[in-house]
Amino acid sequence: MNKFDKRLGSILVKARLITQEAMDDGLAAAEKDSKSLTEVLVGKKTVDEKAVIGCIAEEMNLPPIDLTKVEIDKAAMELIPEDLANYYTVLPVAKIGKALTLAVANPFDILTLDDIKIVTGCELLPVVSSDVTIKKGIQRAYNKAQAQMEELFAKEGDADKDLVLTEKKEEEADAAALAAEGEEAPVVKLVNLMILQAIREGASDIHIEPFEKHLRVRYRVDGACHETVSPPLKMHSAIVSRIKIMSEMDIAERRRPQDGKFQMKVQGRQIDFRVSILPMIHGEKVVIRVLDTSALALSLDSLGFEEKALKDFRKALASPYGMILVTGPTGSGKSTTLYSAVKEVLNIEDNITTVEDPVEYQLDGVNQVPVSEKRGLTFAAALRSILRQDPDTVMIGEIRDRETIEIAVKAALTGHLVFSTLHTNDAPSTVTRMVDMGVEAFLVGAATVLIAAQRLGRKVCSECKEPVDVPEPALLEAGCSPDQAKGAKLFRAKGCSRCAGGYKGRFALLETMPLNEELRRVISTGANALEIKREAIKQQMLTLRQVGLANALRGKTSLEEVVAITMEDK
Repeated sequence: MNKFDKRLGSILVKARLITQEAMDDGLAAAEKDSKSLTEVLVGKKTVDEKAVIGCIAEEMNLPPIDLTKVEIDKAAMELIPEDLANYYTVLPVAKIGKALTLAVANPFDILTLDDIKIVTGCELLPVVSSDVTIKKGIQRAYNKAQAQMEELFAKEGDADKDLVLTEKKEEEADAAALAAEGEEAPVVKLVNLMILQAIREGASDIHIEPFEKHLRVRYRVDGACHETVSPPLKMHSAIVSRIKIMSEMDIAERRRPQDGKFQMKVQGRQIDFRVSILPMIHGEKVVIRVLDTSALALSLDSLGFEEKALKDFRKALASPYGMILVTGPTGSGKSTTLYSAVKEVLNIEDNITTVEDPVEYQLDGVNQVPVSEKRGLTFAAALRSILRQDPDTVMIGEIRDRETIEIAVKAALTGHLVFSTLHTNDAPSTVTRMVDMGVEAFLVGAATVLIAAQRLGRKVCSECKEPVDVPEPALLEAGCSPDQAKGAKLFRAKGCSRCAGGYKGRFALLETMPLNEELRRVISTGANALEIKREAIKQQMLTLRQVGLANALRGKTSLEEVVAITMEDK
């Protein structure tokens, strides 16, 4: 490097970018501080770094490169390890066939280039940069996650001041003290930044997943996970410990699953977080569910149900007693629908009580009971006590066992309006699920007023969606009627800077099956789910697939999305 610095100094003097005196002073400072001449001259602002690169490029008749605007090719990086790149002060940029584009600071060093040619087995295409920029480029390319996190920290500044962890109760002072001890650690700022970004993007969940060689962070936005800037793998343990402290978990326990929760004030808004930690082969995976009450629209009208579904649902809510069940997978919006139903029937004259695990959203005027398995307060135990509390309406967060469903059915048969959820694929299969759990078929029919199956579909982005021609046979196969398929206008998700892969926002698809006399008769005979579904369709039930197709034909979503989230009708 000393020889190169002297040659570089001569080139700069020849180009009249510096004086001979400045060169001599620079060389002396470089030797004293163990730096390169470029570092010294650029640091003192004696010369511009781009001018240095330009002079070397012109001298050697090689193209210059701006590494800050180039995406480094992963295949090229695999040819030269990080320690070798640092040793030679070179950065592999791109590989096409047997040609390797290589950024070099000293193109005069033929021996180094020969060594790299032997190591990589490629023909070299040298491009010129400075040693300062190449060192930064190596750090950014080989430690991409860390460099991106540092950039985010610099960009966000004190953004994490907007987040304030809600104070713990007095009986939980030990966890609060542990959290206070970690307040100054960089990991605190990192976790806060991850949470703040998730809220800004409207994410419902944060996934922190350890793998053998990297850590992956993903946000679930509009039902789909997408990867974001991830911290270095070495920070995984500290991140998990910080989240455990916030959630009042056992920090030392790393072999068993743990669940917890915490609250934060984000720019004045109170937001709840549910945390689940699961041991994996390469460490603990963390999933944080974001429950933003300010974003909750507690109105049936705002959920986007079909007119018939909304009419069926409201008719069921007007019943003096009976059971209303909302079914679907986790994350399908069942809880939001139930809360909206409770809000719909809420009045000063009725006593409304809920039993939930956990209480996701607090409703003013509603008596809400949180389940606690450790204290023996199960769904069944809470229900037995609630029925002695003179309730008019009871909401059960989820029916999980035989005891709970038996009490719920009895409550529905003895003058109470009961809301609850079950995990089933559609409305008809809910009947057979209840029978499997031990309820007599005739009791299912007698106690149940309405069964609704729900899914959340993604809306196509209004800014970038574009028309697409779908052949009539494909539409008929998807479930469209001949009249719908004829002249149908559909849209596809294209993708732009304002959306995630062509979709932005979600809407609810609801399949409602009101139990009339005909359906109750079929259920009481012990019919299977397919037979019940056929009878329900005869009674004008709109299936999930039919509701999805109707929204696709309106241009609200795409046919691909409908097919992905709903089953075909048999």
